[in-house]
Amino acid sequence: MPHVERGMKVGLFGGSFNPPHAGHVLVSEIALRRLGLDQIWWMVSPGNPLKDHSDLEALEARVTASNSMVEDPRVKVTAFEAVYGLRYTAETLDFLKRHNPGIHFVWVMGADNLASFHRWQDWRGIAQTFPIAVIDRPGSTLSYLSAPMAKVFSRHRLDESDARRLPTAHAPAWTFIHGPRSTLSSTAIRKARASRTQGKKPETDKMP
Repeated sequence: MPHVERGMKVGLFGGSFNPPHAGHVLVSEIALRRLGLDQIWWMVSPGNPLKDHSDLEALEARVTASNSMVEDPRVKVTAFEAVYGLRYTAETLDFLKRHNPGIHFVWVMGADNLASFHRWQDWRGIAQTFPIAVIDRPGSTLSYLSAPMAKVFSRHRLDESDARRLPTAHAPAWTFIHGPRSTLSSTAIRKARASRTQGKKPETDKMP
């Protein structure tokens, strides 16, 4: 895990990063600025249990690609979940809470994940472990009203004007942050790559 000092405010941005892209960078920039974070960790997961792994790049390749995207020294790329055999977010957050006393962690996720958050293992437990910052994504702006998690924890939502209070708030606490949105997605990038590969004609032998 990246080095931290007691009292730091740290964002936890988990995902497959398959592949990482500028949209991930944008979410990180917004979280760092609006939440007043000291660091944000890109937690490159071994694989999302809710997703198909057939086109999942090797973990080492995703970590390398993520590091190549990062320029801000406050963004730390880590794959500690694989090292410690942590598969579910609930397990990861419990592990971090036990091993990092005095650190103010915030779970950071895109609004596109909010709609399916109730399908995550022990999602209520996740919401009660650390505060959650939901960053707006195209097509998901109204999820803070309609998502099951948003409804269950509606009275614990902080107005985004108070976002800087979130890292030190007691869970459950969450906020929805509007801002610039990127249309990029890892799924779309993979599909575009696959389409280009399938569209290529096989090379023929060339005369010397």
